[in-house]
Amino acid sequence: QVQLVESGGGLVQAGGSLRLSCIASGRTFSTYPMGWFRQAPGKERESVATISWSGSSTYYADSVKGRFTISRDNAKNTVYLQMNSLNPEDTAVYYCAATDRMYGNTFRIRDYNYWGQGTQVTVSS
Repeated sequence: QVQLVESGGGLVQAGGSLRLSCIASGRTFSTYPMGWFRQAPGKERESVATISWSGSSTYYADSVKGRFTISRDNAKNTVYLQMNSLNPEDTAVYYCAATDRMYGNTFRIRDYNYWGQGTQVTVSS
């Protein structure tokens, strides 16, 4: 089993920045693709950014390309999401997830089988 705990969410003004962190415990974190996903009120959960186990491959949603950066530090069992130029449309609960079902990077939500509890990000206009 893998346990995931997110932190770093909060309230920020439009144009501001936040960095989310996700610490993993349990099994071999460094071999798992990881990702960040978000769900806004009344909307389905969507993929935001994902990263391969080595960090060499990353995928981003079109809506966040150029503004968000995903990274990981396997020595610290941590994956990060740096979010810049935030706008109110980024308001959502952000979830960290991992998968032991895939070897390579994957952007599909259904491929992820370990999830954190989520952290709220609110961007005011």
